[in-house]
Amino acid sequence: MFRRRFWVSLVLSVPVIYFSEFVQSVFGYTAPTFPGSVWIAPVLSVVIFAYGGVPFLSMARTELQNREPGMMMLISLAITVAFVYSIASLFIEGTTPFFWELVTLIDIMLLGHWMEMRSVRQASGALDELAKLMPDTAERVSDDGSTEEVPVSALIEGDVVLVRPGASVPADGQVVEGESSVDESMITGESRPVDKEPDSDVVAGTVNQDGSLRVRVTKTGDETALAGIMRLVDEAQKSKSRTQLLADRAAGWLFYVALAVAALTGFAWVIATGFSVAVLERVVTVLVIACPHALGLAVPLVVAINTSTAARNGMLIRDRIAMEEARNLDTVMFDKTGTLTKGEQGVVDVLVASDAHREDGGTVHAVDWDEDWAFAVAAGVEGDSEHMIARAIRTATEERGVRPAQVSDFENLRGLGVKATVDGDTVHLGGPNLLDRLGVERSEDLVAFAEAAGSNAQTVIYLIRDEAEVAAAFALADVIREESRQAIDALHAMGIEVAMLTGDSEDVAKAVAEELGIDQYFAEVLPEEKDTTVAQLQSEGKLVAMVGDGVNDAPALTRADVGIAIGSGTDVAIESGDIILVDNNPVDVVRLIRLSRASYRKMQENLVWATGYNVIALPLAAGILAPIGILLSPAIGAVFMSLSTVIVAINARRLGTVDLSVSS
Repeated sequence: MFRRRFWVSLVLSVPVIYFSEFVQSVFGYTAPTFPGSVWIAPVLSVVIFAYGGVPFLSMARTELQNREPGMMMLISLAITVAFVYSIASLFIEGTTPFFWELVTLIDIMLLGHWMEMRSVRQASGALDELAKLMPDTAERVSDDGSTEEVPVSALIEGDVVLVRPGASVPADGQVVEGESSVDESMITGESRPVDKEPDSDVVAGTVNQDGSLRVRVTKTGDETALAGIMRLVDEAQKSKSRTQLLADRAAGWLFYVALAVAALTGFAWVIATGFSVAVLERVVTVLVIACPHALGLAVPLVVAINTSTAARNGMLIRDRIAMEEARNLDTVMFDKTGTLTKGEQGVVDVLVASDAHREDGGTVHAVDWDEDWAFAVAAGVEGDSEHMIARAIRTATEERGVRPAQVSDFENLRGLGVKATVDGDTVHLGGPNLLDRLGVERSEDLVAFAEAAGSNAQTVIYLIRDEAEVAAAFALADVIREESRQAIDALHAMGIEVAMLTGDSEDVAKAVAEELGIDQYFAEVLPEEKDTTVAQLQSEGKLVAMVGDGVNDAPALTRADVGIAIGSGTDVAIESGDIILVDNNPVDVVRLIRLSRASYRKMQENLVWATGYNVIALPLAAGILAPIGILLSPAIGAVFMSLSTVIVAINARRLGTVDLSVSS
């Protein structure tokens, strides 16, 4: 609305300014005259006032009803006084119309509020993105074993549904038949797929992976866990308190000051000279000058430059108020999986057994397996698997520059691991359950390796030869981002406390927190607990930022004073966040806070200048120096307003040069 009205008003303002007597005298030209030319400025000014000024009058009515005068009442006062006086001047001799001042004031106020509104977020997207996780239809299993496709809304408790590989679970329920892995990361935040078998619980919106499941529905509609998360997001959005902008407060003060100065001006001039048109013009000049262009642009200009500067540095600002609040943060809470960590398994350590042997024709030979050969065999065995552990081993093998071994007779062992043949040897790859199934004992070195890995919340996978001995062991963990420690150190240097929130186990959370130097952590936290944990910290008087990337983070992102979403995370997290980090870099949180602080300084400087202009201009407009022959005319006052606007604009532009670099 502001954009459209700005462009239309700007085009209509050109003739008004061109035919202004003051502008003609300043630039030394004479506008052509023709029948009706004297009415161009008045008629177009009426149109601009009716079209461009009405939004301000409407919003001023709200401020008046709330008894909270601010920018809208100040703008409305100035443009209404200028409009009424200019129209009256057409019929009263000895008066000077304010038409060109009127239209330029409206134009710049429209521009400022267009820029301001553009930076305000539309918060309704989060709930829409959550709703998209739910499938529209489900395959309901009939009593005779056949399936029929029905709307999810038609499901009732007790129905059995078929969930095929790659499909989303349509309702909360319990597995009655089948085995598979289910990706629950959007609900639990856990990066590892969860194995499901009969009697296992499944959650609506999660994604089935490699096997078919038959699920008995236990909860539908508003009772599902996903619906509960949606309610939390909605409640958290509604709980946002209204933040009063500093510019509005300044405008509110200036509104009362303008009225007081105008009243004093009229009173003093009537006593000194008696009532006249000149006295009326002096009062009008005070009221018009009281609404400087600079004050209307002081904040929006900084906001616009702040937004573009942030975007160039990988930060997208969706909520202006949250960006301003970031300067005051004293606690930053990070989600672990996908934020401080990469959200994917990686090989963090490997141990090759020193006593591996091979039997050849009845003779036992020692086998010198080194780490590269262990990776080659493991990558070959896992060559066709899409499981995240398999991907982690293949990735580590590629990083070492090792070529995977050739394998044959590949077999997937459900819930245990995989099996294949390599150079005539039967090779198994799997976890502790596979060792138990095969009855294979570990050496003391391997036991110590596994215990050390377990204390660091790492998963251990074993490479087993001929169902007889462990040839190597791999420790895997959710890989911590290289930038995480740099970000946390920088936040500590800024005096900001760092917390971590995760759905993972206590051991995992503790290991990551100790490695990164995190001040406090919250482990095994469910989605609704993430939300209440943020609220708990806020109740302690802390200003909290939440940094996350998953659906389970959405309520906490929205509840936090500043919600920061990782850009490669789910659409829900992005829609719930006030600020999006495009590059998935925790260091950008530090840059964000620095930019917020720099932007606030620029806002303060601009507001000081804009209000300082009034400190000088209002007394001059009132005629305080009239006894010594200095009297500010409306035209000169308009020039001063324009000059103050230019200075504010130049100062705001300097924000784009602020240094946001973070030393490593």
